[in-house]
Amino acid sequence: MEETTNGVACFNPGPAKLPKEVLRTVQGSMLNCRGTGLGIMEMSHRSAEFTAINKSAIEKIKLLLSVPDDYKILLMQGGGTGQFSAVPLNLARGENPCADYILTGNWSSKASKEAQKFLKTNEVFPKLDKFVSIPSEATWKLDPQSSYVYYCDNETVHGVEFPFVPNSGKVPLVCDMSSNILTRKVDVSKFGLLFAGAQKNMGCAGVTIVIVREDLIGQSLGHTPVIMDYKETAKLDSLYNTPSTVAVYTFEQCLDWVIRQGGVEEMEKRSAIKSKLIYECIDQSNGFYRSPVEPSVRSRVNVVFRIKDGVQELEEKFVGESKAAGLIGLKGHRSVGGLRASLFNAVSIEDTQKLAQFMKDFQKKYN
Repeated sequence: MEETTNGVACFNPGPAKLPKEVLRTVQGSMLNCRGTGLGIMEMSHRSAEFTAINKSAIEKIKLLLSVPDDYKILLMQGGGTGQFSAVPLNLARGENPCADYILTGNWSSKASKEAQKFLKTNEVFPKLDKFVSIPSEATWKLDPQSSYVYYCDNETVHGVEFPFVPNSGKVPLVCDMSSNILTRKVDVSKFGLLFAGAQKNMGCAGVTIVIVREDLIGQSLGHTPVIMDYKETAKLDSLYNTPSTVAVYTFEQCLDWVIRQGGVEEMEKRSAIKSKLIYECIDQSNGFYRSPVEPSVRSRVNVVFRIKDGVQELEEKFVGESKAAGLIGLKGHRSVGGLRASLFNAVSIEDTQKLAQFMKDFQKKYN
């Protein structure tokens, strides 16, 4: 059973909860990392000891996701937001490049806006009035001449998650998996590139993984900053410049934790159990709680909901009373309001059960 950190259950949307055993290991490494006598933050990124940590992290993500041999795994900086620029800079092709963007929420919209600095973006379906659904693929208009097709697998703000992998034909498929990577099995071979920040399911902020097919590397735009160039990063084993050594170490330790727990298959089982607990509270509340998202695309890892269709006074009470009960991070994103429970990998079933019971008790109190 995973211990609750400091007596609280953390549902933060990222940075998110980390396994307590990982925190303890990292805590010890601050003074003496792996018997070197150096803290992890003091260790040279060129040293044999850190090179081994960096290599181990790459090997573990390859193992967990069964990454094919014709893909490169890069550890980069700048978060997912950095990849909003890096993707078009590295993948734009032709004299007048364009890319298809599937806009289903806040993060895919931001990615499209950033990409417009470097190429033309095509929205594959008309702009949605609300981000609560994913239009049928039959209605999408994809351009076969696009450099790539881009989507965000799970929108953390709006709580929308793809239940399928889009069919991009022969055009490379690019995916932002920052919030649901390692929570379910994925066939990497279906993608030209996928990326994810570590700070939700794989560690702390400071490292971003990019998994990119080798044939897509080496054709970046001439004005691509070297720190964003996949070829340069791959050539130097993700050590072109000084990385956040503690972030890479925490990432490596979190991957090790996932392996010990039973791998992605076990994380997927737990994710289904946790999300079911909360959605059942919502659906069985006779309208006291409501999910605005269509059931077929409800996120397993970011459950967004309202109380009585958005009664602000009650939602504020929910946030305040849940915090007093040791349930942290349940306020919705500032852009949409409401409530949100983020159920990332380190959030235990026990934590989620506590939240479900609190929701039931809160409903009895204020219904």
